[in-house]
Amino acid sequence: MRKNDSLQKRCFPPVLGKRPRTLILGSMPGEKSLREQQYYAHPQNAFWFIMQELLNMPPDSCYQEKLAIMTQCGIALWDVLQSCQREGSLDSSIKNKSIRINDFAALLKRHATIELIAFNGAKAEQEFKRRVAPTLSEKAQNISRVRLPSTSPAMASLNKQQKLAIWKDALKFT
Repeated sequence: MRKNDSLQKRCFPPVLGKRPRTLILGSMPGEKSLREQQYYAHPQNAFWFIMQELLNMPPDSCYQEKLAIMTQCGIALWDVLQSCQREGSLDSSIKNKSIRINDFAALLKRHATIELIAFNGAKAEQEFKRRVAPTLSEKAQNISRVRLPSTSPAMASLNKQQKLAIWKDALKFT
């Protein structure tokens, strides 16, 4: 195996319900998530803590139950990057020339019910604005967007409760 082959990362398929209203986008799953084949698998990542609080998920829900509850609530998950080369899990380690973007034009056309795109961190928003937005239809370009603080443990300037408060306010959960 060549060194670059071991650095090559691929995202997961999107998680979509029947009528998604909010699309949460990360950049690329971290190493633990890729090994487990689950979004946000790192135990210190605040994503599932936030979703449990916002959606009243039972704390002992398994991964498939969490996804089912989320999609029933109109929340979809995906990543901006389809593939990239990266050593480790940090967005700052992504090799820019290796980035390939997911097909958002097709996804947003098929799922016209999406009315909000929420970015889980700065890198997801940055790459979407730079590489995806210019390719979208006028209708898709007008979907509301919001950048949220990354749920990653690498974003340590906010604790889980602070991140929860910001996510709750932005996603209009009561």
